[in-house]
Amino acid sequence: MPPRKRASQKDEQATWMRAAAIDRFGPPSAIRVHILLMPKPGPREILIELRAAGVGGWDEAVRDGSWKPEGRQRFPLVLGTDGAGVVVAKGKRVRRFALRDRVWAYVSANPKGGFYAEFVAVDERAAGHVPRRLDLLQAGAGAVTGLTALQGIDDTLHVRRGETVLIFGASGAVGTLAVQFAKRHGARVLATASGRAAQGTVRRLGAEAVIDARSDKAIEQLRELAPKGIDAALALAGGDALEHCLDFVRDGGRVAYPNGIDPEPERRPTFRPQGYDVEAGPREFARLARAAEETRLRVPIAATYPLARAADAHRRLKKHIVGRLVLTM
Repeated sequence: MPPRKRASQKDEQATWMRAAAIDRFGPPSAIRVHILLMPKPGPREILIELRAAGVGGWDEAVRDGSWKPEGRQRFPLVLGTDGAGVVVAKGKRVRRFALRDRVWAYVSANPKGGFYAEFVAVDERAAGHVPRRLDLLQAGAGAVTGLTALQGIDDTLHVRRGETVLIFGASGAVGTLAVQFAKRHGARVLATASGRAAQGTVRRLGAEAVIDARSDKAIEQLRELAPKGIDAALALAGGDALEHCLDFVRDGGRVAYPNGIDPEPERRPTFRPQGYDVEAGPREFARLARAAEETRLRVPIAATYPLARAADAHRRLKKHIVGRLVLTM
Protein backbone atom coordinates (compact mmCIF):
# COMPACT_ATOMS: atom_id res chain seq x y z
CA MET A 1 0.00 0.00 0.00
CA PRO A 2 1.56 3.36 -0.97
CA PRO A 3 2.07 6.05 1.67
CA ARG A 4 -0.96 8.21 2.27
CA LYS A 5 -0.73 11.99 2.53
CA ARG A 6 -2.79 13.82 5.07
CA ALA A 7 -2.48 17.47 5.98
CA SER A 8 -1.61 18.55 9.49
CA GLN A 9 -0.98 21.91 11.11
CA LYS A 10 2.71 21.10 11.63
CA ASP A 11 3.42 19.58 8.24
CA GLU A 12 1.07 19.89 5.34
CA GLN A 13 2.79 16.98 3.61
CA ALA A 14 3.07 14.69 6.65
CA THR A 15 2.93 11.00 5.76
CA TRP A 16 0.76 8.77 7.88
CA MET A 17 0.34 5.04 8.30
CA ARG A 18 -1.86 2.52 10.06
CA ALA A 19 -0.48 0.67 13.06
CA ALA A 20 -1.85 -1.72 15.68
CA ALA A 21 -0.93 -0.14 19.01
CA ILE A 22 -1.98 0.14 22.64
CA ASP A 23 -2.70 3.26 24.70
CA ARG A 24 -2.42 1.27 27.93
CA PHE A 25 -1.33 -2.16 29.09
CA GLY A 26 -4.17 -4.64 29.12
CA PRO A 27 -6.00 -7.54 27.43
CA PRO A 28 -6.16 -8.12 23.66
CA SER A 29 -8.98 -5.59 23.40
CA ALA A 30 -6.43 -2.89 24.30
CA ILE A 31 -5.00 -3.23 20.77
CA ARG A 32 -6.51 -0.68 18.39
CA VAL A 33 -5.69 0.55 14.91
CA HIS A 34 -4.07 3.99 15.11
CA ILE A 35 -3.17 6.47 12.42
CA LEU A 36 0.40 7.51 13.19
CA LEU A 37 3.19 9.42 11.54
CA MET A 38 5.40 7.21 9.42
CA PRO A 39 8.87 6.95 11.01
CA LYS A 40 11.75 8.59 9.17
CA PRO A 41 14.96 6.58 8.76
CA GLY A 42 18.08 7.99 10.35
CA PRO A 43 21.50 7.98 8.64
CA ARG A 44 22.07 4.27 9.35
CA GLU A 45 18.45 3.12 9.17
CA ILE A 46 16.17 1.65 6.53
CA LEU A 47 12.44 2.22 6.15
CA ILE A 48 10.61 -1.03 5.44
CA GLU A 49 7.16 -1.22 3.87
CA LEU A 50 6.00 -4.29 5.76
CA ARG A 51 4.10 -7.16 4.18
CA ALA A 52 4.01 -9.46 7.24
CA ALA A 53 4.79 -9.33 10.96
CA GLY A 54 5.13 -12.24 13.35
CA VAL A 55 2.90 -12.58 16.43
CA GLY A 56 4.30 -14.36 19.48
CA GLY A 57 4.02 -14.82 23.21
CA TRP A 58 6.59 -12.08 23.84
CA ASP A 59 4.22 -9.60 22.14
CA GLU A 60 1.55 -10.67 24.58
CA ALA A 61 3.92 -9.97 27.48
CA VAL A 62 4.57 -6.45 26.17
CA ARG A 63 0.86 -5.83 25.63
CA ASP A 64 -0.20 -6.81 29.15
CA GLY A 65 2.76 -5.07 30.80
CA SER A 66 4.37 -8.20 32.26
CA TRP A 67 7.55 -7.48 30.26
CA LYS A 68 8.81 -3.93 29.98
CA PRO A 69 12.05 -2.79 28.37
CA GLU A 70 14.21 -0.30 30.19
CA GLY A 71 12.99 3.28 30.24
CA ARG A 72 9.59 4.87 30.34
CA GLN A 73 7.03 3.54 27.88
CA ARG A 74 5.57 6.02 25.41
CA PHE A 75 2.02 5.52 24.22
CA PRO A 76 0.63 4.74 21.77
CA LEU A 77 2.97 1.74 21.80
CA VAL A 78 3.19 -0.14 18.50
CA LEU A 79 3.65 -3.85 19.16
CA GLY A 80 5.71 -6.39 17.24
CA THR A 81 9.37 -7.38 17.21
CA ASP A 82 9.91 -8.85 13.74
CA GLY A 83 8.61 -8.93 10.20
CA ALA A 84 9.47 -8.71 6.53
CA GLY A 85 8.90 -6.33 3.66
CA VAL A 86 10.56 -4.11 1.08
CA VAL A 87 13.03 -1.25 1.58
CA VAL A 88 11.40 2.00 0.43
CA ALA A 89 13.82 4.55 1.90
CA LYS A 90 17.22 4.53 3.56
CA GLY A 91 19.66 6.75 5.39
CA LYS A 92 22.63 8.29 3.63
CA ARG A 93 25.11 5.98 5.39
CA VAL A 94 23.32 2.72 4.54
CA ARG A 95 25.41 0.56 2.20
CA ARG A 96 24.11 -2.98 2.71
CA PHE A 97 20.66 -2.42 1.18
CA ALA A 98 19.18 -0.88 -1.95
CA LEU A 99 15.67 0.35 -2.55
CA ARG A 100 13.19 -2.47 -3.25
CA ASP A 101 15.38 -5.08 -1.52
CA ARG A 102 13.37 -7.77 0.24
CA VAL A 103 14.35 -7.81 3.92
CA TRP A 104 13.47 -9.42 7.23
CA ALA A 105 14.27 -7.77 10.54
CA TYR A 106 14.13 -8.22 14.30
CA VAL A 107 14.31 -5.59 17.06
CA SER A 108 13.19 -6.45 20.59
CA ALA A 109 12.42 -2.84 21.59
CA ASN A 110 12.58 -0.56 18.58
CA PRO A 111 12.69 3.14 19.59
CA LYS A 112 10.82 4.09 16.41
CA GLY A 113 7.95 1.66 16.89
CA GLY A 114 7.17 -2.01 16.44
CA PHE A 115 6.30 -4.16 13.43
CA TYR A 116 2.50 -4.17 13.74
CA ALA A 117 2.42 -1.35 11.21
CA GLU A 118 2.49 -0.58 7.53
CA PHE A 119 6.01 0.82 7.85
CA VAL A 120 8.89 0.41 10.30
CA ALA A 121 12.30 2.10 10.52
CA VAL A 122 15.15 -0.02 11.88
CA ASP A 123 18.91 0.11 12.15
CA GLU A 124 20.33 -1.58 9.06
CA ARG A 125 22.27 -3.97 11.31
CA ALA A 126 18.96 -5.40 12.58
CA ALA A 127 17.90 -6.60 9.13
CA GLY A 128 19.00 -9.08 6.48
CA HIS A 129 18.21 -10.01 2.91
CA VAL A 130 15.40 -12.56 2.58
CA PRO A 131 16.64 -15.79 0.95
CA ARG A 132 15.21 -16.47 -2.48
CA ARG A 133 13.24 -19.55 -1.51
CA LEU A 134 11.15 -17.71 1.12
CA ASP A 135 8.29 -15.39 0.29
CA LEU A 136 7.66 -12.34 2.46
CA LEU A 137 4.87 -14.05 4.40
CA GLN A 138 7.19 -16.88 5.44
CA ALA A 139 10.00 -14.44 6.13
CA GLY A 140 7.73 -12.33 8.32
CA ALA A 141 6.90 -15.45 10.32
CA GLY A 142 10.46 -16.73 10.46
CA ALA A 143 12.76 -13.86 11.42
CA VAL A 144 13.08 -14.02 15.21
CA THR A 145 11.94 -17.64 15.37
CA GLY A 146 14.56 -18.63 12.81
CA LEU A 147 17.30 -16.78 14.69
CA THR A 148 16.18 -18.39 17.95
CA ALA A 149 16.13 -21.91 16.51
CA LEU A 150 19.42 -21.62 14.64
CA GLN A 151 21.34 -20.10 17.54
CA GLY A 152 20.02 -22.77 19.87
CA ILE A 153 20.94 -25.67 17.58
CA ASP A 154 24.23 -24.34 16.16
CA ASP A 155 25.72 -21.91 18.67
CA THR A 156 24.56 -23.23 22.04
CA LEU A 157 24.09 -26.98 21.55
CA HIS A 158 26.65 -27.39 18.72
CA VAL A 159 24.66 -30.29 17.28
CA ARG A 160 26.76 -32.82 15.37
CA ARG A 161 26.11 -35.61 12.89
CA GLY A 162 24.81 -38.82 14.37
CA GLU A 163 23.73 -37.33 17.69
CA THR A 164 20.30 -37.92 19.20
CA VAL A 165 18.65 -34.54 19.75
CA LEU A 166 15.40 -33.83 21.58
CA ILE A 167 13.33 -30.79 20.58
CA PHE A 168 10.88 -30.21 23.44
CA GLY A 169 7.94 -28.16 22.15
CA ALA A 170 8.64 -28.98 18.53
CA SER A 171 5.30 -27.92 17.05
CA GLY A 172 5.66 -24.25 18.00
CA ALA A 173 7.03 -21.37 15.97
CA VAL A 174 10.64 -21.99 17.07
CA GLY A 175 10.44 -25.76 17.38
CA THR A 176 9.28 -26.40 13.82
CA LEU A 177 12.37 -24.60 12.53
CA ALA A 178 14.72 -26.16 15.11
CA VAL A 179 13.75 -29.64 13.90
CA GLN A 180 14.88 -28.71 10.38
CA PHE A 181 18.13 -27.08 11.52
CA ALA A 182 19.05 -30.13 13.63
CA LYS A 183 18.38 -32.43 10.65
CA ARG A 184 20.67 -30.20 8.59
CA HIS A 185 23.57 -31.47 10.69
CA GLY A 186 22.62 -35.10 10.24
CA ALA A 187 21.24 -35.50 13.75
CA ARG A 188 18.61 -38.01 14.77
CA VAL A 189 15.73 -35.82 15.94
CA LEU A 190 13.22 -36.82 18.59
CA ALA A 191 10.45 -34.34 19.24
CA THR A 192 7.54 -33.65 21.54
CA ALA A 193 4.18 -32.41 20.30
CA SER A 194 0.56 -32.80 21.37
CA GLY A 195 -2.29 -33.70 19.04
CA ARG A 196 -2.43 -35.58 15.76
CA ALA A 197 -2.08 -32.50 13.53
CA ALA A 198 0.90 -31.15 15.43
CA GLN A 199 2.65 -34.51 15.47
CA GLY A 200 2.05 -34.98 11.76
CA THR A 201 3.55 -31.58 10.98
CA VAL A 202 6.67 -32.26 13.04
CA ARG A 203 7.19 -35.66 11.38
CA ARG A 204 6.91 -34.10 7.92
CA LEU A 205 9.58 -31.59 8.92
CA GLY A 206 12.03 -34.38 9.65
CA ALA A 207 11.59 -35.70 13.18
CA GLU A 208 12.31 -39.42 13.38
CA ALA A 209 9.86 -39.90 16.24
CA VAL A 210 7.31 -37.67 17.97
CA ILE A 211 5.91 -38.25 21.44
CA ASP A 212 3.30 -36.53 23.58
CA ALA A 213 5.31 -35.56 26.66
CA ARG A 214 2.12 -35.41 28.76
CA SER A 215 1.17 -38.99 27.91
CA ASP A 216 1.61 -41.84 30.38
CA LYS A 217 3.53 -43.64 27.64
CA ALA A 218 6.07 -40.86 27.09
CA ILE A 219 8.73 -42.16 29.48
CA GLU A 220 8.63 -45.68 28.11
CA GLN A 221 8.74 -44.34 24.54
CA LEU A 222 11.84 -42.26 25.29
CA ARG A 223 13.52 -45.19 26.96
CA GLU A 224 12.99 -47.27 23.80
CA LEU A 225 13.93 -44.45 21.42
CA ALA A 226 17.10 -43.39 23.23
CA PRO A 227 18.52 -46.43 25.06
CA LYS A 228 21.96 -44.78 25.22
CA GLY A 229 20.57 -41.41 26.26
CA ILE A 230 19.95 -38.06 24.60
CA ASP A 231 23.02 -36.12 23.48
CA ALA A 232 21.42 -32.68 23.30
CA ALA A 233 18.04 -31.12 24.06
CA LEU A 234 16.49 -27.79 23.13
CA ALA A 235 13.83 -26.86 25.70
CA LEU A 236 11.17 -24.50 24.33
CA ALA A 237 8.79 -24.92 27.26
CA GLY A 238 9.31 -25.73 30.93
CA GLY A 239 7.62 -27.78 33.62
CA ASP A 240 7.35 -31.31 34.94
CA ALA A 241 6.95 -32.93 31.53
CA LEU A 242 10.22 -31.38 30.39
CA GLU A 243 12.05 -32.52 33.52
CA HIS A 244 10.89 -36.11 33.01
CA CYS A 245 12.26 -36.01 29.46
CA LEU A 246 15.57 -34.51 30.60
CA ASP A 247 16.08 -37.56 32.81
CA PHE A 248 17.23 -39.24 29.60
CA VAL A 249 20.00 -36.77 28.79
CA ARG A 250 23.25 -38.72 29.07
CA ASP A 251 26.13 -37.78 31.35
CA GLY A 252 27.91 -34.86 29.76
CA GLY A 253 24.96 -34.10 27.46
CA ARG A 254 23.87 -30.56 26.60
CA VAL A 255 20.62 -28.76 27.32
CA ALA A 256 19.80 -25.29 25.98
CA TYR A 257 16.82 -22.97 26.28
CA PRO A 258 16.00 -19.43 25.11
CA ASN A 259 15.98 -17.05 28.07
CA GLY A 260 12.38 -16.38 29.02
CA ILE A 261 11.30 -20.01 29.28
CA ASP A 262 9.41 -20.34 32.57
CA PRO A 263 10.18 -22.36 34.57
CA GLU A 264 13.77 -22.77 33.47
CA PRO A 265 15.15 -26.32 33.21
CA GLU A 266 16.62 -27.53 36.48
CA ARG A 267 20.31 -28.16 36.96
CA ARG A 268 21.43 -31.77 37.29
CA PRO A 269 24.66 -33.37 38.52
CA THR A 270 25.26 -34.62 34.96
CA PHE A 271 24.56 -31.44 32.98
CA ARG A 272 23.98 -27.72 33.40
CA PRO A 273 21.24 -26.18 31.22
CA GLN A 274 22.46 -23.16 29.26
CA GLY A 275 20.18 -20.22 28.54
CA TYR A 276 20.82 -17.90 25.63
CA ASP A 277 19.61 -14.58 24.25
CA VAL A 278 18.87 -14.15 20.57
CA GLU A 279 21.29 -11.95 18.67
CA ALA A 280 20.43 -10.12 15.46
CA GLY A 281 23.02 -8.58 13.19
CA PRO A 282 24.43 -8.82 9.65
CA ARG A 283 26.35 -12.01 10.48
CA GLU A 284 23.39 -13.65 12.18
CA PHE A 285 20.97 -12.88 9.34
CA ALA A 286 23.50 -14.06 6.73
CA ARG A 287 23.89 -17.36 8.58
CA LEU A 288 20.11 -17.73 8.86
CA ALA A 289 19.69 -17.11 5.13
CA ARG A 290 22.31 -19.76 4.31
CA ALA A 291 20.69 -22.27 6.66
CA ALA A 292 17.27 -21.56 5.15
CA GLU A 293 18.61 -22.26 1.65
CA GLU A 294 20.50 -25.39 2.68
CA THR A 295 17.53 -26.91 4.51
CA ARG A 296 14.94 -25.74 1.97
CA LEU A 297 13.32 -24.27 5.06
CA ARG A 298 9.59 -24.57 5.55
CA VAL A 299 7.97 -22.04 7.89
CA PRO A 300 4.62 -23.38 9.14
CA ILE A 301 2.00 -20.65 9.52
CA ALA A 302 -0.93 -21.43 11.79
CA ALA A 303 -3.08 -18.50 10.66
CA THR A 304 -2.87 -15.04 9.11
CA TYR A 305 -4.77 -11.95 10.25
CA PRO A 306 -5.08 -8.51 8.68
CA LEU A 307 -3.56 -5.68 10.69
CA ALA A 308 -7.01 -4.55 11.86
CA ARG A 309 -7.51 -7.92 13.57
CA ALA A 310 -4.34 -7.90 15.66
CA ALA A 311 -6.45 -8.26 18.80
CA ASP A 312 -7.94 -11.50 17.43
CA ALA A 313 -4.44 -12.81 16.77
CA HIS A 314 -3.54 -12.16 20.41
CA ARG A 315 -6.67 -13.99 21.57
CA ARG A 316 -5.56 -16.96 19.46
CA LEU A 317 -2.25 -17.06 21.36
CA LYS A 318 -4.10 -18.69 24.26
CA LYS A 319 -4.82 -21.74 22.10
CA HIS A 320 -2.57 -24.54 20.89
CA ILE A 321 -0.74 -23.25 17.83
CA VAL A 322 1.21 -25.27 15.27
CA GLY A 323 3.75 -22.90 13.71
CA ARG A 324 3.30 -19.14 13.98
CA LEU A 325 0.59 -16.51 13.71
CA VAL A 326 1.19 -13.69 11.23
CA LEU A 327 -0.27 -10.24 10.60
CA THR A 328 -0.51 -9.19 6.96
CA MET A 329 -0.41 -5.61 5.76
